[in-house]
Amino acid sequence: MIAELLERKAVCICAGPGGVGKTTTSASIAVGMAARGKKVAVLTIDPARRLADSLGLPELGNEERRVEIDVPGELWAMMLDPKRTFDQLIEWHAPDEETRDAVLGNRIYKQLSSAVAGSQEYMAMEKLLELHQEGRYDLLVLDTPPTRSALDFLDTPRRLGAFIDSRSLRLFTAPGRLGLNLVGRGTSAAFSMLGKAAGIDLLADLSEFFRSFGDMAGGFRERAERVNQLLADRHTAFLVVTSPRPDAIDEAMYLHHRLLDAGLPFGGVVVNRVHPVEARATARGLAEVLGSELAGRVEANLEDYKRLAEHERRDLEGLRRRLGRRPMIQVPELEDEVHDIDSLRRVEQHLFGSGGTG
Repeated sequence: MIAELLERKAVCICAGPGGVGKTTTSASIAVGMAARGKKVAVLTIDPARRLADSLGLPELGNEERRVEIDVPGELWAMMLDPKRTFDQLIEWHAPDEETRDAVLGNRIYKQLSSAVAGSQEYMAMEKLLELHQEGRYDLLVLDTPPTRSALDFLDTPRRLGAFIDSRSLRLFTAPGRLGLNLVGRGTSAAFSMLGKAAGIDLLADLSEFFRSFGDMAGGFRERAERVNQLLADRHTAFLVVTSPRPDAIDEAMYLHHRLLDAGLPFGGVVVNRVHPVEARATARGLAEVLGSELAGRVEANLEDYKRLAEHERRDLEGLRRRLGRRPMIQVPELEDEVHDIDSLRRVEQHLFGSGGTG
């Protein structure tokens, strides 16, 4: 099913809340498409470094690394460094070396770039756009960063544009000392107190940073528009990744509707860690082997499992009805953690095989 969804796609964006297996799904999709002859790169922001571990790499950085895997295509992976990506944007958009060095060396920028790196959504979109424009890959798979709202990254280009066009930026970027005067006497006093506490001329540094940034505003605005165009392109597909928990299913439907309302190309839903209803185990005859007490505990555990599986089945039937004809792909709960290529291949079989479709 995934192969058909992504057959003519250049970008696959896996969105969803944290803790539902987005990173594993993204990596498994990349493995599966590489197994089908594609040159694929998977991008992630994963502080736990699970992607590097599962792909058998000692580490990942801000540049793609080839993953050694016996498939007809190629598999590459990278772990985005948001601060380095921000620095690269400054280098690209600066009109000259003097402006570039003024921004990169500015103490406010150094603090701001680290803070923005904590809000990683826009940097992920920027790196995606960069690799897409280079055209070196058949497919890019993005594991979206964990956020308070799983689709916050959709708003980042708009928020950047609003900041560039904001009155605050225009005040700071006004020529001469006009910008400083417009800030106001009270604000200047506040900055002076902060500057004394921090040991720097905070107002001067802020003004210098925003004035330099203003020279690059047009480039950033154009870049944000290109990001929006890429997200809405017909060669992009959004997959919502979730789990069978009721709250996760509700969020999956919310994400589904947000994508449709935004006019973005929704591909389908992947439900991870599903407990199959057909429990093969039986407690019959265990008393003779384990004793009555332990056999009773095993039987109670088995009944709990069956109830959980039945609840999930009903919830997923409701999700399927709400999705209509949109595909829903189920991946069962695996016995072991996904920690290497072999386990990624097991997940891939459910994502790409007919048995995984709900």
